[in-house]
Amino acid sequence: MKPFSGSRLGRRGFLRGAAGVAAAGFWADETIEAYQNNVNTNSKPSELKITDLRVATLKGAPMIDPIIRIDTNQGIYGLGEVRDGATKTYALMLKSRILGENPCNVDKIFRKIKQFGGHARQGGGVCGIEMALWDLAGKAYNAPVYQMMGGKFRDSIRCYADTTESHDPKIYGQRLKARKDQGFTWLKMDLGIDLMEHTPGCITAPAGSQISMGGRVPHMFTGIEITDKGAQVMADYVGVVRELVGWDVPLSSDHFGHIGVNSCIKLGKALQKYNLAWLEDMIPWQNTELLKKIADAIDIPLCTGEDIYLKEGFAELCREHAVDIIHPDLATSGGILETKKIGDMAWEYGVPMAMHFAGSPVSCMANVHCAAATENFLVLENHSVDVPWWDNLVEGIEKPIVNKGFIKVPEKPGLGITLNDDVMKQHLLEPGYFEPTPQWDRDRTNDRLWS
Repeated sequence: MKPFSGSRLGRRGFLRGAAGVAAAGFWADETIEAYQNNVNTNSKPSELKITDLRVATLKGAPMIDPIIRIDTNQGIYGLGEVRDGATKTYALMLKSRILGENPCNVDKIFRKIKQFGGHARQGGGVCGIEMALWDLAGKAYNAPVYQMMGGKFRDSIRCYADTTESHDPKIYGQRLKARKDQGFTWLKMDLGIDLMEHTPGCITAPAGSQISMGGRVPHMFTGIEITDKGAQVMADYVGVVRELVGWDVPLSSDHFGHIGVNSCIKLGKALQKYNLAWLEDMIPWQNTELLKKIADAIDIPLCTGEDIYLKEGFAELCREHAVDIIHPDLATSGGILETKKIGDMAWEYGVPMAMHFAGSPVSCMANVHCAAATENFLVLENHSVDVPWWDNLVEGIEKPIVNKGFIKVPEKPGLGITLNDDVMKQHLLEPGYFEPTPQWDRDRTNDRLWS
């Protein structure tokens, strides 16, 4: 066979090439037409405008959970959720700043309002609105939220469940074993120093100290320390639990109490032999150098992040390898897209991402879409497995929502859910169900961060 020469293309080859180009053009046109056909025919996305923001606040799901609804001039709406335990005011104060905006400009609106968020529950308003905007955009373009994040890495999301504590390690171990029997493939226990508060010789603390969590005093300043005996008592407790649940399942731990850095190290060394998946929130997340000191001294992975707002707070922790696992709460960290950005940033440093969550199915689905679209995702928390009516708050997805320890990623537009109004109304914190909020329509502030 003679080598290829451009001069030998000839008329036949040219015609074949021309036919290919024509076909490519045909398929391109067909693709564009298919894309256009996927736009919600009930709306014109480019002409969408936000007309209202309303709230219905739940109680017991598992905590106080303000559900927000953003309405538009074309009849479609988006659902979001202010973080558990937070106030609806965090969202309502932003209403005047989003009215008239096109909800599909999600990033533009987020950048406009993110200055009004903050760490922990203070980020709840910004994040709840961000969830609702993505729900709206997905409905407008007939696409699930995960697809607008770049597609998914997984079809189902692994969960662990919050489990009622006990001072008796055998009882607690049996409760955790029951979770495993339900299908959960990741377990987490709350393990506080209050377990040994009344056992002599385990804890030294200033008189009047709040042993369990230390109140609002940062861990390093409480003066609460664990003795060698105390560390051993905690280790013996974990040993009983580990034997009951087995060694094959990841076992994480949280809620130690506000103890000093050296006590964190002492406790971590005592627990090393039980191969725990992580120790969570040992000290406040802001103390990067002290977290790194703990991380360098023990062999159990450290985890933190549920109270951090925006990517910048996670960047230093990952860059300095002060923790081994980040643990954002999407309803604080900045919403769906910002949390994916956090996960992608952590991936660059070799840090996996677990996700904290303790809310209604609305925020749950926001987490599910984000987890599906983030490569280094590990596992999602759920506090509502034992709330009998939790699943019934929403419609449109498979039930039970958490099935054998996993949540199936919805394929419907937006978050993929609608509210069950009847069930919602049965569990309201206060009278009124998405009542008008005209008192929040206007604000006379001049919002700017620089001149």
